[in-house]
Amino acid sequence: MFKPSKRIMLSTPTMHGEEIKYVNEAFERNWIAPLGFNCDAFEEETVGYLNTADNKLYGLSLCSGTSALHLAVKLAGVRRGDIVLCSDMTFSATVNPVSYEGGVQVFVDSERETWNMDPEALEKAFKKYPQTKAVMLVHLYGTPSKMDEITEICKRHNAVLIEDAAEALSAEYKGKKMGTFGKYGIISFNGNKIITTSGGGMLLTKEQQDRNKAFFWATQAREKAPWYQHEEIGYNYRMSNVVAGIGRGQLLHLDKHRQLKENIYIRYKNGLKNLPVAMNPYLSCTLPNFWLSCITINKDCKVKFMDIYNKLNEANIESRPIWKPMHMQPVFKGHDYVQAENNSVGEDIFSRGLCLPSDIKMTEEEQNYVIEVIKSCF
Repeated sequence: MFKPSKRIMLSTPTMHGEEIKYVNEAFERNWIAPLGFNCDAFEEETVGYLNTADNKLYGLSLCSGTSALHLAVKLAGVRRGDIVLCSDMTFSATVNPVSYEGGVQVFVDSERETWNMDPEALEKAFKKYPQTKAVMLVHLYGTPSKMDEITEICKRHNAVLIEDAAEALSAEYKGKKMGTFGKYGIISFNGNKIITTSGGGMLLTKEQQDRNKAFFWATQAREKAPWYQHEEIGYNYRMSNVVAGIGRGQLLHLDKHRQLKENIYIRYKNGLKNLPVAMNPYLSCTLPNFWLSCITINKDCKVKFMDIYNKLNEANIESRPIWKPMHMQPVFKGHDYVQAENNSVGEDIFSRGLCLPSDIKMTEEEQNYVIEVIKSCF
């Protein structure tokens, strides 16, 4: 039986060579500080990829997706005590920025067709909290949410939609790219994402003035004066001109990366089809980016996700449990949680789910090995 010579990883950066050209240019021009020509071009090229004829965006390159989320929360006007309805099943970085501004997270359960925020539960949350200021929506593992329903609900309740597309760059809902539906959107370029700048993110806005305000905050809120004048609290959130060069080279390969991720998903789906497991689902009107391929084990199965996790780890294969829902996290104990079904969908998925290696450098032989190790658990 084939055995890999090195650990099979969940998702790691894939470099191509064009990245170094832009990085070298930053060194040659001695522009290695934050801001600069690579940052400007990276913003233009990213929004150029996302823009449609009826949906013009403005981009702001930043040091992380979390900083982009924080600035989006500030732009949305969230203040101390304001309610923000948040996707429950996500990474904590999605919802932490609400706390930075003193807001209060209310967590909204997932639905089973995409694992994303349930529109029915969202409507229920608005009835309970009609004063809601904003909605923080996540497209989990690169799978688009039910955008028609969610955007309509937010519009009807006059709430700002913040779209966390950290995991969903290049994914589409009815032909429109994720990150472009909300008043504010964010992208992550962390090392494990579909493209990377080693670390970084981007804020997407519909209005130039919002982009300008966020830029002001991200550069320490320095006023236009010959001396250092500050009338608001600011942050050091700007992206380095060097890492923006990496992003420019990566962006050239984004669609290729998405296709390779889809190929991995399909091979898992075919290879595991006779087991009591199901792949992470998506709507037929969407095109996920398949950032991570995941499985859930059938409810009546004696095998548990940690059994597979441990078996994979013993075989030198990295996997990861599904995101533990935010309402289950000790740091958010006491926060309200709204669900449409009697039983929590997020808790159910978490109790049966596992993220599988989805690295685009993984060979078919290596993936077949992963599949065989999973089969051996049954």
